[in-house]
Amino acid sequence: MATIAAPPKMRTEILISGFGGQGVVRMAQILGLAAIKQGHRVTMLKSHGTETRGGYVRAQVVISPDYVDSPVVENADAFVAFSAPAYRRFYDLCRGKVLYDPEMVEETRPDAPERHVAVAATQLSKERFNNVLFANMIMLGALTRVSGMDHAAMRQAMVEVIPRFHAQNLEAMDLGYNLPAVTGA
Repeated sequence: MATIAAPPKMRTEILISGFGGQGVVRMAQILGLAAIKQGHRVTMLKSHGTETRGGYVRAQVVISPDYVDSPVVENADAFVAFSAPAYRRFYDLCRGKVLYDPEMVEETRPDAPERHVAVAATQLSKERFNNVLFANMIMLGALTRVSGMDHAAMRQAMVEVIPRFHAQNLEAMDLGYNLPAVTGA
């Protein structure tokens, strides 16, 4: 079985945030399942606004080889921003890479441009699939590459978590994983 290529440390923190309906929680579930199947300990916290669709959503994933001392993301190794409000609210919680969708986050902070990775997930999802619903899998592919996680394990976990449209979701994940902006990140 493939293993997650985690950095040589005890804890990896990933923060994902955006609006309801963008697949934030699904991304976190897939990340967590991929890590669990590789023998890691994982916690996931999610929070969201009271709106049924379109409100605030945040998912925090903590991965550790042995023990998760706290499920709260305090210094994210990677932060995925699917919306401008999410970017503004959680940017300071990230010490690592910040993946953002430039269609949703038009302005980024100039203090650390080397940490920012623009992933045109919404635009690519519209162009390739004629549907924005695959943007989260494009972003998950990019996150997998940038974070050095096992692509095959992530693909397998996606098939288990998402009940349908496997071919399109796998294609979207591969597209994100192989983006030039990501491979050079």
